Amino acid sequence: MKLNALRKICLGFPGAVEDIKWGADVTFCVGEKMFACTGMDGGSVSLKASREGAAQLVELPGISPAPYLARYDWVLISPGAVPAGQLKELLETSYELVRDKLPKKKRAALGR
Repeated sequence: MKLNALRKICLGFPGAVEDIKWGADVTFCVGEKMFACTGMDGGSVSLKASREGAAQLVELPGISPAPYLARYDWVLISPGAVPAGQLKELLETSYELVRDKLPKKKRAALGR
């Protein structure tokens, strides 16, 4: 997915912000916690999944445990590994998983 399309989806979630980390990675965060990460080219996307979801996703071609973050149920999705609609759903799930772990005060500021 191209970076602009990814940006449009991720920044559409309440309270989501974009940041550059580690010099060249575009990250999307909610409440200062990352829920998606990609390179400047918008190629592969790393995102959080549920424990069961991560186990199922890594069985698919083009999806692998995310480097450095796999122990926290993050997966790395290569370009074209899933259709755009499914990627949007996975991004929304990632956002919700991260948002739901925020302290109550931060969740309330997001309208939850």
